[in-house]
Amino acid sequence: MEFEDVIKTRRSIRSYNKKEIPEDILKKIFEGTRVAPSGNNKQPWYFIVVKDKDKKSKIAKYSYNQSFIAEADCVVICCGKKYPNPYEPLKDNCYLVDVTIAIDHLILTARNYGVGSCWVGAFYPEPIKKLLKIPQDIDILMIVPLGYPSSEFYESKNRKDLKEFVFKEEFNKPFF
Repeated sequence: MEFEDVIKTRRSIRSYNKKEIPEDILKKIFEGTRVAPSGNNKQPWYFIVVKDKDKKSKIAKYSYNQSFIAEADCVVICCGKKYPNPYEPLKDNCYLVDVTIAIDHLILTARNYGVGSCWVGAFYPEPIKKLLKIPQDIDILMIVPLGYPSSEFYESKNRKDLKEFVFKEEFNKPFF
């Protein structure tokens, strides 16, 4: 698939069919995730792939009852570990950016293989950490259900115009 098609047709999928994602495709998705850049090459990310039906249901419950999460073939719990960083402006919060970049690689690689995903940021972390035995020094940053969508991928037309966010030399002076 052409990269431009991948990024243009990636969208949040909240309805999945019952088709299982083959393990070799999951491995390719995580190979794409693995190569994400990170500050000082720290790679502070951890991903827990949950396929167990009962655990997926509990994760959906702990995610403000977003039932579509449990319908996905698997649910990826995206975690990160804070590391010391003396540099401005993010200092010790650089891991948040690093893990977010890796998650973006995850969802774009998934889309490349026809697998749908959705960024889920509304959840209670503590019961999920307990359920999955995640150490206290590891933060859950996002939940990403993965599965084959029940409808076709398409390009979203509801996007800002470039002149609204790309500026030349100074703020609010459109580049294009």
